[in-house]
Amino acid sequence: MIPISRRAAAVAPFLAMDVMAAAAGKARAGEDVVRMEVGQPSAPAPRAVIAAAQRALEGGRVPYTEALGMPELRARIARDYRERYGVAVAPERVVVTTGSSAGFILAFLSLFDAGARVGVPQPGYPAYHNILAALDLVPVPMRLRAADRYAPTAALLRETHAAHALSGVLVMSPANPSGTVIGEAALAELCAAARALGLPFVSDEIYHGLGYGVPTTTALRSDPNAIVINSFSKYHCMTGWRVGWMVVPDALVRPIERLAQHLYISAPTLSQVGALAAFDATEELDAVRDGYARNRAILLDAFPGLGLGRTHPVDGAFYLYADVARLTNDASAFCRRMLDEAGVAATPGLDFDREAGHHHVRFSFAGSEAECREAVRRLRIWLA
Repeated sequence: MIPISRRAAAVAPFLAMDVMAAAAGKARAGEDVVRMEVGQPSAPAPRAVIAAAQRALEGGRVPYTEALGMPELRARIARDYRERYGVAVAPERVVVTTGSSAGFILAFLSLFDAGARVGVPQPGYPAYHNILAALDLVPVPMRLRAADRYAPTAALLRETHAAHALSGVLVMSPANPSGTVIGEAALAELCAAARALGLPFVSDEIYHGLGYGVPTTTALRSDPNAIVINSFSKYHCMTGWRVGWMVVPDALVRPIERLAQHLYISAPTLSQVGALAAFDATEELDAVRDGYARNRAILLDAFPGLGLGRTHPVDGAFYLYADVARLTNDASAFCRRMLDEAGVAATPGLDFDREAGHHHVRFSFAGSEAECREAVRRLRIWLA
């Protein structure tokens, strides 16, 4: 008998990754699949990133870095906050992590003791719920409302805290699965409400840089003690490089450093070298974002005629979160059939919402324009 811990048993599967595995299996078998299931840019990392990593590799030795990251990368990230948002961030408060995933683990471990209740948006990124559960923390859903454009509000935070006595709160803007952005005034109100309630405020800003006419701002503009998590995966097209960062209050730097030293020693050196070069690739990366904007327009134009027209606001990121209640009440079965019969891979909403996700599907438009048009063509035939 091999024992399985209660923590491991409590973690639900990541359905987007399960769909990805199924779609990859079909592709290996020679089937043609349009991949819209995973939030992963189809564009490669910028040329400057690849060249910088190659130069470092040619040097021969690829050592550890300091646990908090390469000093020059931490300084460049801090500079970006000044240039992009007008926020002064000391480089010493920047922590380079193994993707944003490590950032969440470090944030939760450094902020909360076992049993603490943390408010998280629903629908929302499934790893929040499952990482919290794996760490013996309690995720408390903050159900997003159509009246609020499916964005968390200060009123919702206060209501959730009154009902559940939270120990902290996490929000995301632009959001996954929807792309919805929290406006600057609303984000300031959220930060103020969290401060008034004595709650640590964690802000997931991984999709910054990917906006469509709606400005995004960092929580640090409203609360210098917010814990901000970001990554080079999305805007910078570096998913598999596994490098991200945190901005944390001074009091958390050393506790997080100690945790990082033991959990993973340091983020991959080559990835950090590439990440430093990514800041010089804005023109190339903005062109990729402009491609997403065209894909977004294609899907928003076509989906209503396919019965997929009810979506959350798509202010940023590269997702459409579509209500498929007109077509099915079992999004998981719907996605399996869509993959098998139409050759289009997408993620069922239960990944993001255990209560209402059974009639939602998330489509990623991070692929090429040709792939988005082909997906529409296939879905039009399949759903006719």
